[in-house]
Amino acid sequence: MKNSYSKTWIFFLSMLLIFFIGAYTVVQQGKQQEQEPEIISVTHEDVPAGQFQAFLDSLAENITAPIALLLLQILAILIVARIFSFIFVKIGQPTVIGEILAGIILGPSLLGVIFPDAYYFLFDPSSLGNLYILSQIGLVLFMFVIGLELNFDDLRQKMGETFAISTASIIIPFLFGMILSFFVYKEFASGQTDFLSFSLFIGISMSITAFPVLARIVQEKGLTKTSLGSLSIAGAAVNDVVAWCLLAAVIAITKTGSFVSSLYTIGFAVVYTSLMLLVVRPFLKKLASVYKNSELINKSIVAFLFLILIGSAFITQLIGIHALFGAFLVGVIMPQDMNFRKILMEKIEDVASTLFLPLFFVYTGLQTNIGLLNSPYLWGICLIFILVAVGGKFIGSAAAARFFGESWYNSLSLGMLMNTRGLMELIVLNIGYEMGILPESVFVMLVIVALVTTFMTTPGMSLINWFFPPKRERIIREKALGVFNVLISIGNPASGKSLFRVAKTVLNGYKNSLSITALHITPGTDTNPMYGEQFSEESFLPIREVAQDTSIPLSTKYKVADNIEADITKYVNQNEFDFLLVGAGVSLGDNAINKRTKLFKKLSWLNRKINYMLNRRAIFYPGTTVKDKVQYFVEHSDCSVGILINRGYTNSETTLILLQEVNDVFLLRYARRMLRNNPNVHITIIDLNKVLSSNKTALEYYDRELKSIFAASIKISRIKELTTDLFSRFNFMLVSYQAWEHFSENSNNEFVNIPTTLIINKKTTRFTVKTRKQKKSEPEEGIDPLYE
Repeated sequence: MKNSYSKTWIFFLSMLLIFFIGAYTVVQQGKQQEQEPEIISVTHEDVPAGQFQAFLDSLAENITAPIALLLLQILAILIVARIFSFIFVKIGQPTVIGEILAGIILGPSLLGVIFPDAYYFLFDPSSLGNLYILSQIGLVLFMFVIGLELNFDDLRQKMGETFAISTASIIIPFLFGMILSFFVYKEFASGQTDFLSFSLFIGISMSITAFPVLARIVQEKGLTKTSLGSLSIAGAAVNDVVAWCLLAAVIAITKTGSFVSSLYTIGFAVVYTSLMLLVVRPFLKKLASVYKNSELINKSIVAFLFLILIGSAFITQLIGIHALFGAFLVGVIMPQDMNFRKILMEKIEDVASTLFLPLFFVYTGLQTNIGLLNSPYLWGICLIFILVAVGGKFIGSAAAARFFGESWYNSLSLGMLMNTRGLMELIVLNIGYEMGILPESVFVMLVIVALVTTFMTTPGMSLINWFFPPKRERIIREKALGVFNVLISIGNPASGKSLFRVAKTVLNGYKNSLSITALHITPGTDTNPMYGEQFSEESFLPIREVAQDTSIPLSTKYKVADNIEADITKYVNQNEFDFLLVGAGVSLGDNAINKRTKLFKKLSWLNRKINYMLNRRAIFYPGTTVKDKVQYFVEHSDCSVGILINRGYTNSETTLILLQEVNDVFLLRYARRMLRNNPNVHITIIDLNKVLSSNKTALEYYDRELKSIFAASIKISRIKELTTDLFSRFNFMLVSYQAWEHFSENSNNEFVNIPTTLIINKKTTRFTVKTRKQKKSEPEEGIDPLYE
């Protein structure tokens, strides 16, 4: 090995030496062919001020180059968009709100007022052409993705009621918009465009729904598999298809000036759409049957699909119904094979939504000068636009849903959800503005409408939930029957098996019935809803496998969230679970920790201290669930919490229980359950501070409920010192959260070899033993309660 290493270095240095000798020889020979330069006399003024000044002048010249300015614009846009997206996600709003607002802030409404020099340097009007082209390419890609997200197989199954409700949610706000345009046309648009075009664009802007934003809100609220979720997503999908067909017709009518003249454009659009559906779609279906996975979908196939996408966008632009309709149509006609669609989306969506779409938002913001609304009267008109938009959509959706027999809760929620306009509204507004149909002041008002109606959806849903709180009959009934409800939060799907087995061993009782709900949360509310079903199936597969071999009922819940810890505790508290069980992952392997320990002597005192703290953190709070997350669960959950540190859990036949203080004696009840559930379990109790001998009540409980019944399976050890060798004798350990905190602050490396450990925090702090009469009338305290 050493000879090979030396040989490599000798070869490398030899090649460098040959290169430098050769390069030096060529340069020296080349200099002999140089001609004497013509001598030019210069004055003192012609001499540069210095080399550094020349460098600065070069920088100033380079930054104004078109490509440098475009890159600087993109950099500024992405940074501001990410910052505002992060802020709005933290307050429970869709990221699109933050991106739209970022565009307005970078525009003349704020940056142009506060820092006009910076604004005109960064967004020089002569440089905006490049930004516009990039934003339009992004929209073409995004509309293709929107088309891919629509599942027409699902829509066909829900076509009756859904189509009727969706139609009402378009027609009524469209009519309201046209009526409103009659009152504002003379003052704002009579000198710019004809009434027909203006009224049609106001109508379409009132009736649009942002399908992608709505789908993500439904997913975040955990409504995907509910009747409301299915109805709203299907309704929004139908709404989008109908609205884009209407928009194509409106553009055709607007460009030709009359309905009769637009028939040629509409006719060509119908013929083209028919060709795409009847000719191109079957061809693509055959293509998808051959190329079914990511291994087969290579660059050639992707390039071919891009050709169809760009070609379709070009044709629809040529016909006169806008390139975006062509891109949307190609997405719609893609094969319904969801795997094929997901592969395409993985290749396109992230680039389109994170790079190109923020450019569109900022370009829209550059055209949105809120300063134009410079009087209370104009803000009053803007408020009327908002009320008409909200009222029309709300009445159209909610009234139709109620007419078809939906509950008041579902009807009102549907009306609120369908008011989500977001990006789709901005696309329509930009088309109208570019065509000269929407005056600048009306354009600004409608951008504000898009912001307000999208922003109000989440708090509006919360308000409806407040008026219609979830029914507690099921929870009350289960409590009366003695059902002990446990929520298992699954991060890594593979951990589901271990968590379920631990719950079955430690929490299952004879007189109470154990019921388990498994919860998996995908981080990031911008997760595409198309992946929700796939993530849900994959996440719960391991825990379902182990649950089917038992009689314990298992239900599952899948959600997406940006703040996972808050969502878990919120779900626990709202559904009144009795116990929360979460996994803390697997800590650093013993070898890794031992290798670090061997370095202590070679490090300085400070480094040793840092390494020691990192070691302790890895042992006591392993994986991704670190101390602050564990503490969050403990402090914010209304029930007892168990944190499982999984060290390759197989069984709990040799279990160690640590008693550190008097409040830890509640662990004895868990010990009794373990012994009853599995006759092969053997438990060793280490009473570190003579807790049992100093607590008469606890000692009586131990003698009566444990020692007298399970004498061969449980014992109290006289060991007073915890060592790595001691822990290696056991494969499972129970410890209270308070004791674990104590050990994390005061112990060294003896906890390196701990077995799989369940850390339990209980809400009650009192340990009492009831009389037989009290036991019959009320549940025992001291554990959660865990009903016997």
